Amino acid sequence: MERHETDMRRALGLAERGWGRVSPNPLVGAVVRSSSGDVIGEGWHEGPGTPHAEAMALAQAGADARGATVVSTLEPCNRFGRTPPCTAALIDAGVARVVVGATDPDLGDGAPGIADLRGAGIEVVTDVLGAECRDLNGAFERHVLTGRPFVVLKSAASIDGKTAAADGTSRWITSDEARADVQRLRAWSDAIVVGAGTVIADDPSLTIRDVRYAAARPPRRVVVDSTGRTPAEARVFDGSAPTLVATTDRAPHDRVSAWEAAGADVVIVDRDEAGRASIPGLLDALGKRDVQGLLVESGARLAWAFVGAGLVDRLVVYLAPKLIGGEHAAGVVAGEGFMPVDAAISLAFERVERIGPDLKVVARVHRHR
Repeated sequence: MERHETDMRRALGLAERGWGRVSPNPLVGAVVRSSSGDVIGEGWHEGPGTPHAEAMALAQAGADARGATVVSTLEPCNRFGRTPPCTAALIDAGVARVVVGATDPDLGDGAPGIADLRGAGIEVVTDVLGAECRDLNGAFERHVLTGRPFVVLKSAASIDGKTAAADGTSRWITSDEARADVQRLRAWSDAIVVGAGTVIADDPSLTIRDVRYAAARPPRRVVVDSTGRTPAEARVFDGSAPTLVATTDRAPHDRVSAWEAAGADVVIVDRDEAGRASIPGLLDALGKRDVQGLLVESGARLAWAFVGAGLVDRLVVYLAPKLIGGEHAAGVVAGEGFMPVDAAISLAFERVERIGPDLKVVARVHRHR
């Protein structure tokens, strides 16, 4: 088992080579270890239409794969898609054992890929570093099971939780290193959400600028604008990435036409009780467009709309070693908040790390509410 875990950690690292490239497919890595104990093949999925990780690793191993152990972060597929089924490739290669990290919900109930391997007489070991393997493809799994994306709320704040000074200035609270780290989050995401207020105040491009992720497909830019305030001349309409505007029937027809003329996909969603664009409606619309990972980079009010609706899965907060203060300075989340204090949403800290002079705090949202 110790060797299986070692190989699975290597497979997880291989899987991440597809970061930002594989959606709507999952990230997958695979390692082939011969019966004599040598690693003879490695592979990872590079994107839709390319060989799956197991097929790449088997091709590298060649005839030596007979009697070998194949370690894969995800259950091998058992059906034809853009590529042949990996179960057939494993069976034909004559491997003796397959070690699986996580099952693939897209294959259906009962882990049919694993069942096919066992039916062919191959030993299958499951749930090796299962939590890490499932987390790697949390967005893929969420989309398969619910039709909605996995939502990450990202914010940059001072140590006292302020995202801007009382005069509205916010550039730059965190360091160059923290902003560079955000590029990795953007590369992971299928879409980046901001509100009309952010577009009007900052005119962001919402693109990936880091050369490390130059091969990543550009995430869809999503603007939530309930009343039609966003000018069609904003940089989010510059054509460098797909853009979607989520609005309501409160938006003027001429503004909707201007967005469409600028190349945007305009979606009319229902209003919530406050007359704003429905966040559940937005997630449904994005899910239908194969958005699996959603990064929310909005201001405090839109952040509350996601949080208050119970639709945030993970928080990523970059904390700068600064004190801003100010009774009216913006915080990470606005809105009416949860009251009393024991009604607050509970989080589980996943990790805290130094990014330059700043701290990066990653927390998962508990779903008990």
